Amino acid sequence: MNYQVFLTDDAAQDLEALYDYIASHDSPEKAVYVLEQIEQILLSLEETPERGSYPKELLSLGIRDYREIFFKPYRVIYRVLNDTVYVMLIVDGRRHLQTLLERRLLQA
Repeated sequence: MNYQVFLTDDAAQDLEALYDYIASHDSPEKAVYVLEQIEQILLSLEETPERGSYPKELLSLGIRDYREIFFKPYRVIYRVLNDTVYVMLIVDGRRHLQTLLERRLLQA
């Protein structure tokens, strides 16, 4: 079964901000590389979105509606509904994420 994968507006903004940050603090080539790797993750979600793990910050609250896949240190957090995958958040995993996850996912 193939799933459709959609980026939320927030996730699209995350990607843009990630690219801008890496391009300005490292190099445009590195930024392109990171985006290509994340794109591969997004494409892989079309076939096997269930393979992602539950984000520990949400699991500790008993929430199993979201999954994540890593391209270290980046985290792609998404939700599977029927045959559709909604990418909710793409973020540097070194950030403290509890508040961000609660604000972005639980209030959506």
